[in-house]
Amino acid sequence: QVQLVESGGGLVTAGGSLRLSCAASGFSFGYFAMGWFRQAPGKEREFVAAIDWSGGNKYMLESVKGRFTISRDIAKNTVYLQMNILKPEDTAVYYCAAAEGTGIRARPREYDFWGQGTQVTVSS
Repeated sequence: QVQLVESGGGLVTAGGSLRLSCAASGFSFGYFAMGWFRQAPGKEREFVAAIDWSGGNKYMLESVKGRFTISRDIAKNTVYLQMNILKPEDTAVYYCAAAEGTGIRARPREYDFWGQGTQVTVSS
């Protein structure tokens, strides 16, 4: 059974940091590209970051460059999103997703599996 389980969300004040984790199971993690998306109330799901199978190639949403970092630990079947200098506009439910194949994907429809999401709230 495929599972993507996010953790690490919470409430933080502006300028603070959070580290999201996504534990994957039930599929060959090393053969999947991974991504993070977010969805704020009343808005569409938005791409945040993606990483290829090896971890060597990454792609970030322009507005989070320099603040967020995506990484993966193949031995632990886990992908991370380190979020620094958080802003109120980063408030959303953050989702982890997996796309079969090795290359980076940025569109939700290119992803095969999704987690349930974790809430991130940034207060001003």
